[in-house]
This record gives sequence, structure tokens and C-alpha cells, in this order.
Amino acid sequence: MSAAAVSGGWLDAPRRLRDRLLASEGFRHWAAGFPLTRALARRRARRLFDLCAGFVYSQVLLACVRLDLFEALRGGPLEAAALAPRLGLDVAACERLLKAAAALELVESRARGRWGLGPFGAVLVGNEAVRAMVEHHALVYVDLRDPVALLRGESTATGLERYWAYAADAPLDGLAGERVVDYTRLMSSSQPLVAADVLDAYPLGRHACLLDAGGGDGTFLRACARRAPALRLVLFDLPPVAARARAAFEQAGLGARATAVGGDFFRDPWPRGADVVSLVRVVHDHDDAAVALLLRRAREALPPGGTLLLAEPFAGTPGAETVGDAYFGFYLLAMGRHRAGRARTVRELREMLGRAGFVDVREVPTRQPLQTGLLVARTPEQELDDRR
Repeated sequence: MSAAAVSGGWLDAPRRLRDRLLASEGFRHWAAGFPLTRALARRRARRLFDLCAGFVYSQVLLACVRLDLFEALRGGPLEAAALAPRLGLDVAACERLLKAAAALELVESRARGRWGLGPFGAVLVGNEAVRAMVEHHALVYVDLRDPVALLRGESTATGLERYWAYAADAPLDGLAGERVVDYTRLMSSSQPLVAADVLDAYPLGRHACLLDAGGGDGTFLRACARRAPALRLVLFDLPPVAARARAAFEQAGLGARATAVGGDFFRDPWPRGADVVSLVRVVHDHDDAAVALLLRRAREALPPGGTLLLAEPFAGTPGAETVGDAYFGFYLLAMGRHRAGRARTVRELREMLGRAGFVDVREVPTRQPLQTGLLVARTPEQELDDRR
């Protein structure tokens, strides 16, 4: 047996002991009563219950959002009797919702029988990005009703696969405009938060032209335009999506410096002339083979010494471990059986970028790594330009 195997066995021994103890009903009973372990035992029991009850909690949040509870409390605390008619509920149902929301810190009980915003509810006031995602998850939960069937590949086409039209196993060149409306609107609602994180971490003023591949309706590029007034902007996305971006650019007064090009970024030529390319929440939608092709095409679109910005949630992010492998692991499984997208660790992405020909790959800290991580990479300064 190798030294590594022996070492690994010794290191794993404490965890094997922990597993045996926690699997013992007698030990669990003892730990719940012993003063030195009681608090830990109760915390773990609470976390286990939260895992079981998570769907119920999410439905409480959905009810609050659909009934505009947080907006109703925006002006200050109200009694349940005053809130009930605003929400279209009787007083008893309103009180039930308020108590459930208070347990989740969405609202708070205030003096004289009134209810006000809680710390999480206050964050949701006017927050269209989070509200849109809460509504969107009604579709997600339908697709996840049988997770075993999803894992075994036994489920039929999912709602998410139909919603994200480009995830279906069908040619993209015939994608109708009406099929991109909903998902483009959802992407647009979340992009301002992502854009702020990316642009705070990486100022674009040093660049002349930015190509945003898979840029939706141009929300990210419009944010870039405000931060870097001299930057030229090019968007590349499916033709019906690019058409929406083109209209949005004109409406924002960016027609002279922003261009939207329609095409399939796996098959069609990428626009040239940019010294920086951005992939914002694009890579995790696709399997490894597709990502390898995508990164190669991004490198080919850049000149020597060009820059790539890759922004998305990373797997294994400290403090956000559940987001990458748990949330996105199953969300992306439901989204596209044919694409098998997944969140990847920084190490995995570094290696993929290296194989695609990028150098000087570095992670740049962002304000909210829970929602957005950022990798910056360059093309070699002296690489032979074989595109001529």
C-alpha cells in the first residue's frame, strides 16, 4: 500500500468515527442531552429539518412576492387587519402568512400588534432581480419533482428546457423571436447586479472595444457604457436576441457606439476588432466539450495580448458551496439534458482556459462571490496569428 493511501486512511479515521457515532440512535440521544454537545446537536437537527422543509419556506417567500407583501409594508408597519384587504386575504390567512414570514425573517412583529419589514424582506423591496428569480422558481420546482428520474435521464423534456430555448436539442438558426422573450427578460433582470460586481472588480476604461458573447438584450453592455464612455460595444447572440439588444441600444442612445450581431457562437464567425471579450454567465450552461470550443473561439476572436473576462458563479466558492454544486448542479441538469452544464471550480476553469491558449489566468475578487466570480485571462503577446 502506498504512503499516500496510508496517510489518507489515517486522515479519514476521525470522519469514519464521526459517521458511526451520528448513525447511532443512542449517541444522538445522549448528545442532545449532554451539556457540552447539546447546542451542536440542536443546530444540526435544525439544519436537517431545514433541508426537509426548504420547499415550504420557498413557497412562503413566493406567496409574499406574489401578494406584494413587502411593497405593502414599504411605507411602515401595519396591523394584519389593515394588510389583509390589500393582499386579498381574510385576516386569519394574513396572520398565518405573517407569522410564517416572520419565522423566516422576511417580516417582523412590531409594537401595538403591527407588522413591519424584516431584514430579508427589506432587501426585496424594489429588487426586481430577486423577485423575478422567486417567480421563476415555480417552474424549477415542477422540473425537480422527481430528481431521481432527472439523474437517471428518464424524464421527458423539462419546462426549463423549453424555457431556455437554446438548451433544447434542436437547430438554433430557426429559433423564433417569441421563444427568447421570457428568458431574455429574466437574464436582463439579474444582469445589473452581476454587471456591478464585474465592473467594480475590473474597470474597462483601459480597453477600446468590448465583445460580449451571449449578451442577451445588452443589459451588461449598457452598464459598461455608463462606466466607460469611450468604449465601443459589440454584442453577439442568437439573431432574435440580438434584434432585441439592437432596439435597446437605440432606445438608450447608444446606436453610434453599440452594435448587435446575430449568430450561433458555436458555428458562426465571431465579430472581430475587440481587445476584450466577456462571457457573463455563459460557460456554466454547457458541457466540457462545448466550453472547450467556446473558449477556443473566444481566443481566436481576440488579438495577441487581448483579454477575456469570464464571470459566473464558481463551484467550491468559500461560503457559497451550496450554490455551485447543489443549486446549479440540479438546476442545470433540469435545464438541458443535451448540454449537461455545470458550475466549475476556479481550478477547472484555469485548466480549460490554459488548454484553449490563454495565459496569465487570474481570479479577481468580487463584492458578491455568491452570485458572481471573475476570472481574467489574456492571449499571448507574441502568438503566431494563424487567422490570416
